[in-house]
Amino acid sequence: MKNQSESSLLSAVRSTRGEKILEVDGTVTTQPVLEHVGISTWPGRLILTDHALYFEALRVVSYDKPKRYDLSDDLNQTVKPELTGPWGTRLFDKAVLYKSISLSEPAIIEFPELKGHTRRDYWLAVIREILYVHRFINKFHITGIEKDDALSKAILGILRVQAIQEISSSSTVCFESLLMFNLCDQLPGGDLILETLANMSSSRGLNWGNNIVASGGMYSISALTTVSNLGVMFGSSSNNPSEAGLLVGELAVGEMSSLERAVKESRENYKKVVLAQETVNGVKADGIDTNLAVMKELLLPVMEVGNWLLSLVYWDDPLKSLLFSLISTFIIFRGWLGYTLALTLVLIAIFMVVTRFCNQGRPLVELKVMAPPPMNTMEQLLAVQNAISQAEQLVQDGNIVLLKFRALLLSIFPQASDRFAALLVFMALILALVPSKYMLLVVFLETFTRYSPLRKASTERWMRRLREWWFSIPAAPVVLETQRQKEKDAKKRK
Repeated sequence: MKNQSESSLLSAVRSTRGEKILEVDGTVTTQPVLEHVGISTWPGRLILTDHALYFEALRVVSYDKPKRYDLSDDLNQTVKPELTGPWGTRLFDKAVLYKSISLSEPAIIEFPELKGHTRRDYWLAVIREILYVHRFINKFHITGIEKDDALSKAILGILRVQAIQEISSSSTVCFESLLMFNLCDQLPGGDLILETLANMSSSRGLNWGNNIVASGGMYSISALTTVSNLGVMFGSSSNNPSEAGLLVGELAVGEMSSLERAVKESRENYKKVVLAQETVNGVKADGIDTNLAVMKELLLPVMEVGNWLLSLVYWDDPLKSLLFSLISTFIIFRGWLGYTLALTLVLIAIFMVVTRFCNQGRPLVELKVMAPPPMNTMEQLLAVQNAISQAEQLVQDGNIVLLKFRALLLSIFPQASDRFAALLVFMALILALVPSKYMLLVVFLETFTRYSPLRKASTERWMRRLREWWFSIPAAPVVLETQRQKEKDAKKRK
């Protein structure tokens, strides 16, 4: 890293911030780096510094002017894995996507290799480490020598990953577990660890002068001191951090420091997450039909409640529907609806507590699902085609509804638009003058007495008139035009 940083590589660009080069790739023909811009692809050299990512497109005999993808400023950056392929297709999982508000379109950097995506995973991890350490610095407003120390922590983690890559023959290296800020982003409670580190940094900054004077204090070697002792200086000042008395960590004999407590709590939470994830992976099923069967079984209680409410609405049992309507009307009229919902939540909580005590020491009750009959390839294709046709029909019906509302708003059918406008005015008057309690009561009575024996005939008659009125409304016209036609129309207007 020292030799690369002292070389002429990106010297004109790096001199303003004193950036240090951490990694370079794309210089070997057997391991190229490709940048995708739209449907075009350019090979080149990729350079990672402690502040940004640079890509130099390869020309005939030299490299083009480097493109800079910033990692230090707050630009809402997103760095994630991406699929690439020829002519814009998404086939190969070997690329990294960089997106920020400073770019008009995302940048996609691909790391081709014959087997696996180890190079992509490595670059994704180190780019995120630099991005996350700067987010940490910007979030907690860390400056001065503490900022250099935070950067040194990230850089030492990247150097450890590089060293392990060189000495290890295994290709399954978990890069994130070796990078501190990557790990804190993934661990449960990792934000609390970073917050504790920031508080320790601020307290060290406040007590910095006292720490210099104190002669009997105990100091640990900081990341900044380690990097400086290896010959690489950080920051704009030339002071030696070891001579400045940089206090790192907290020392409390027989007690746990705040950082140790945060790390211990995060470890315990991580164990719970791992156990929970194992159960999640164990219940995952393959196949659309199998997953639909599982979902149907899980939603069976909700479906039963829905069917019970529908039976009340349609007055299948007049006595039950009458009692439900009277009780609900009384609750709404007295304003007890909120208390009813609160009582329902309390009953659910009591049920959970009772179930917990009753099931102690007993094996878990597994959900039994009737497996759907196996389908061959042709049946699966027909099922997919049927599902696509149903989805297309739903989209068409939704478009027709929207076009009819557009026709009403634009008064394409004046008679229907006048009735719709009068209805809107009537509803506005009701909302402005009638209290919400009475509106809710009227809506409930209208819904649950619509199919009662006294109102069933009139309801069917009004629903028929409403359907006839809706079918008589024409849809707003739609014209489909291509992009070329749109450009021609724009030129004519100019």
